[in-house]
Amino acid sequence: MSRVSKPYEIVERALELSTTDGLVAIADEQSSANLRWAGNALTTNGVTRGRTLTVIATVDGAEGTASGVVSRSAVTTDDLEPLVRAAEAAARGAGPAEDAQPLVSGVPASPDFTDAPAETGSEVFADFAPALGDAFARARSGGRELYGFANHELTSTYVGTSTGLRLRHDQPNGTLELNAKSPDRTRSAWAGRATRDFKDVDPAAMDAELAQRLRWAERRIELPAGRYETLLPPTAVADLLIYQLWSSTARDAVEGRTVFSTPGGGTRLGEQLAPLPLTLRSDPHAPGLESAPFVIAHSSGDSGSVFDNGLPLAPTDWVRDGKLERLTTTRHSAGLTGLPVAPGIDNLLLEGGGEKSLEEMVAATTGRALLLTCLWYIREVDPATLLLTGLTRDGVYLVEDGEVVGEVNNFRFNESPVDLLSRASEAGRTEKTLPREWGDWFTRAAMPALRIPDFNMSSVSPGV
Repeated sequence: MSRVSKPYEIVERALELSTTDGLVAIADEQSSANLRWAGNALTTNGVTRGRTLTVIATVDGAEGTASGVVSRSAVTTDDLEPLVRAAEAAARGAGPAEDAQPLVSGVPASPDFTDAPAETGSEVFADFAPALGDAFARARSGGRELYGFANHELTSTYVGTSTGLRLRHDQPNGTLELNAKSPDRTRSAWAGRATRDFKDVDPAAMDAELAQRLRWAERRIELPAGRYETLLPPTAVADLLIYQLWSSTARDAVEGRTVFSTPGGGTRLGEQLAPLPLTLRSDPHAPGLESAPFVIAHSSGDSGSVFDNGLPLAPTDWVRDGKLERLTTTRHSAGLTGLPVAPGIDNLLLEGGGEKSLEEMVAATTGRALLLTCLWYIREVDPATLLLTGLTRDGVYLVEDGEVVGEVNNFRFNESPVDLLSRASEAGRTEKTLPREWGDWFTRAAMPALRIPDFNMSSVSPGV
């Protein structure tokens, strides 16, 4: 019977089995716990465990270095040799890899590389679950129903290479989504939170926020499509700027394919994108948003390279004081473009020096404005301008002279996040937020609310 080895042993054994010029082994040990509820009552809960091993073999040839990548789940010691051989065969059968670079070396080993993986379980909800139960009782007495889910994952990643790297990172990731509905289901409101450990989320406060939004929705106002002064909450700002980050690869910009391109093959680096002193940055050590401090790449693509595995990551300003400062690069694309090496980092922060909360920005509104809850179904229309389209969801509210006076219909929007930065007239206080659209892939974000004088609601979206 095959023994289930510890993750670091799986990595070490894969490296021992290698017969090619280079090898990278990445073991991901994941555990998760979740709660789901509907109609003010828990419905399901569960705990899962899993392991995935990714093996990247490299073969040097006369025309360059080729790579082969194979990933499998639930790997035991008996599975290792066939997996390594499959990666090596894939490398030998492939042509030279365009992004080939020497494997990273010289990075000090993680002191906990040989320790057991970190794990989560139902105990992560020890304080949260009773508080959620109290929120159910308040919602029931207030005539509303709560639906939603809470999920916590903990992934321990072990990276070993034939060049001597032995690195490990533990990544907690928690999300909470809460929907409140009126008993007749005609009114709905949403709130979400990202968390590392569920100790900093307050179901009572979220329920109170949703109750207020349901009260706002008791009055319904129909508005036509058009350009409206709009308050974008932090979750909506996050969804738009995450897409901007994903679209900011240096090579694509140099080759004239993105919003960051200029005619003749240049880029917009150094250009002032925003009149406000906005800084868009990533930092693997940002408090509360900590992410991997080195590159973890299971495959190669426009924004990542398997050859960069283990490359240390440093705090990076993408936009500084409103000026475009960096575009994302691998070591390969940095060499092609002549720009600094700047790999993507798994968090994103926008800071503009504002101190007002979203509520204070609402109160300071003169005239008429829209207050959004969140965006969804975001899709790209034009990469040259980064024009995006999508829908509003779970509440659009009309603000008149600092007061919310009712709920309006949903809209389809057409906007570019780059263009929005150039038109934003106010930024609020930066706070941790959960992106609604991209929360399955990107959860570590901190954003302010933004006031946009003329947000383009291109058409009415009835029934959403």
